[in-house]
Amino acid sequence: MSELTPGGNLPLPNGTLTIRVPGPFDVSALITDDTGKVHGDADFVFYNQPTAPGARLTGGTLTVDPPRLRPGASRLTVVISPADPGTPLGHLPAPTLLVTGAAGRTIARFTPPRPQRETVLLLAELYRKGPAWKLRALGQGYADGLAGVARDFGVDVLDDVIANAPAHAPASGSRPASAPPQGRGAATYAAPPRGRDQPPPARTAISSSTRSPDSDRYLGLVNSTRALAGSPPVSLNPHLTAAAQAHATAMAAQGRLAPEGRDGLSVYQRVTAGGYAYLTIGEHLVSGPRTPAEFVDYCLSDQQARQTLCAPTCSETGLGHATDPRSGTVFWTALWARPFSPSGLDRTAADVITLTNAERAGAGLPPLSPDPLLTNAAQAHSADMVARAFYAHTSPDGSEPWHRAAAAGSTRRSIGENIACGQRSAAEVVRGWMNSPGHRANILKPGFTHIGIGFAGGGAAGTYWTQLFGG
Repeated sequence: MSELTPGGNLPLPNGTLTIRVPGPFDVSALITDDTGKVHGDADFVFYNQPTAPGARLTGGTLTVDPPRLRPGASRLTVVISPADPGTPLGHLPAPTLLVTGAAGRTIARFTPPRPQRETVLLLAELYRKGPAWKLRALGQGYADGLAGVARDFGVDVLDDVIANAPAHAPASGSRPASAPPQGRGAATYAAPPRGRDQPPPARTAISSSTRSPDSDRYLGLVNSTRALAGSPPVSLNPHLTAAAQAHATAMAAQGRLAPEGRDGLSVYQRVTAGGYAYLTIGEHLVSGPRTPAEFVDYCLSDQQARQTLCAPTCSETGLGHATDPRSGTVFWTALWARPFSPSGLDRTAADVITLTNAERAGAGLPPLSPDPLLTNAAQAHSADMVARAFYAHTSPDGSEPWHRAAAAGSTRRSIGENIACGQRSAAEVVRGWMNSPGHRANILKPGFTHIGIGFAGGGAAGTYWTQLFGG
């Protein structure tokens, strides 16, 4: 494996390449010719347009077959941005590019200097040199967002479509604290513009309701789709409906899709502010469709959105929509959730421990035993991150993991902590931790013997997880 530095390059093997950037990042790609410009919008591969000839984005993994890129393409630039668009890259862990060949062997790794105020990073480029392809490490930062980068490459974009990345986990702090990109159970989507021959929806004032014929039609369409997928039906929940309506109204008021309204509230904070506690949460934020049927059809047209709609773990839903009176655009919010219960929290924590111990068993290590004192400290930290709106190992009052463990009564001599936010399941969060070297080291540390798990829903990211280890 080659460890690259900025400006470094190496030849690439033949065959399909797999490109990943573990952590709380969204990956995109721009396909250009020798001029450095795209031929059209189809040359921009991102979460809302995940495929192009020779390139496919699945979750946070980009697969590229360079010879199969469109005719005339001579370069593919890999771009990353924060999964939470309001978070500067300097507040996140340093990104690391991993490039894997067709045989499954990692052939290159690149960690650029830590960004500061930049919001987008051109991480690397694949470029053609004669008949062969090479990889060059870049590390060039942008401060004006993904839309600005796309425009510089010649993409004609709508801010509503790409400026608002999926509403997911921010991360901060110098010690391991990550959230896996994409592949999450919820996403933000922008519907494609209607054709010129399609009339706009009626320009009505923004209004709200908690139950309507639209909601009933929506529920019927959703449950028939879920039945075909083998998932149990969901029921309308008035708290979720009210939160969905409030968020749709907020988006219509500002005329764009956004994970937060002008009041600074995220869609998840609207849910918890309405008195709804959850163990699982997912959302669709969409603009463009005019009826519940069009909205559901749009969600079913995208694999990730379909997975959220058909998620078997969700049992309740809520729908809201509002029309921007200035443009006539209809904004939609659908929420999917499994309500909180103490037994459900226990099962979630047990699932995290089971998956963690499976990773240790695969490494030849003994299992970790649940520790009620570490559990209390971990749960308190997750709840505190939601309540005080921070995401870090160091609490606003300066306490560190070992302080919190001791305050809970633990006398373990060695303490370690992993945190994450935005993941929708135990499997997703453990997979994310294992894809991050620092978190993986904690999970596979031989000296740890006990573990406690914390989980809380709410805040800007939606879910907050804590693993507290003791030895």
